Order: sequence, then C-alpha cells, then structure tokens
Amino acid sequence: MGTEHISASRVIDADAQELFDLVADPSMHAVFDGSGTVRSVRGGSRKLGPGDRFTTNMRIGVPYLISNKVVEYEEGRRLAWAHIGGWRWRYEFEPVDGGTLVTETFDWSTSLAKPYIQFAGWGPRNLQNMERTLERLDAYVTNRGAGT
Repeated sequence: MGTEHISASRVIDADAQELFDLVADPSMHAVFDGSGTVRSVRGGSRKLGPGDRFTTNMRIGVPYLISNKVVEYEEGRRLAWAHIGGWRWRYEFEPVDGGTLVTETFDWSTSLAKPYIQFAGWGPRNLQNMERTLERLDAYVTNRGAGT
C-alpha cells in the first residue's frame, strides 16, 4: 500500500507566528483556501487552541457543514484538525532564511475511509489544491503587508 499522506511546501516571506495565527483563525480559511470548497466558518474570528472545535460551511457540488476538531497543536509551529471522516489537515511552520517554510499536509492515515481515499485519488487532487492554498496564503500576507 502507498503513502497515506501528501504535502505541499512553500517559503513565505513572513514570520512563522504571523502565519500560524492566520491559519489558526478559522474565519480566514475561505480567504486562502485553494480548493474552492471552503465558504465560511460558523462563529466569528478567533484563535484556535488544543481540542477546539469549529464548523465550516463547505460546497462540493452541494452545500454542507463539516465539524472539525483541533487534534495537533504546537503554538507557532504546528496545527492540525480532523472531522468525522478522520483525515487531517496539518500546517507546519519552520523559520528559514527568507521567511517561513509552510507545509500543508493531507493525512488520511487516521481515516476509516483509507481505501476510498486511495481509490478516489484524493491525494494527487489535494496536492494541487494545497499548492494553490499556499500561493493564496503567500499573496494574502504579501498584499496585507503592502497596505492593500
């Protein structure tokens, strides 16, 4: 059996804590989501912490809600959440020359639907979406820093 996770990385010219704080605010997810499926979050802007839950308005063909729980948390360095399907979306932030290496990972090793995810080809499809997400996160931080 193949790998049960796939990752995309990008160096972004911003502080790791600043980037972590953006990703830790679920109200920002629709701003930089590269998949086009995240519409909004229930509730206002807030910073997630260990074990926190948040509900996202999504759309893949039809609208639906998904409840998520923070399952990995290291302030300023790592944040991951999972939903009822069991797969995780993880962000890691590593300070490097030129900014922060941001890595987003789609990890289905904890999912009960592993065979379906493999069969449906979600890994490669999600890789493209994660690359777009990191591009959008980079653009957001760059444009915000420019005062726009």
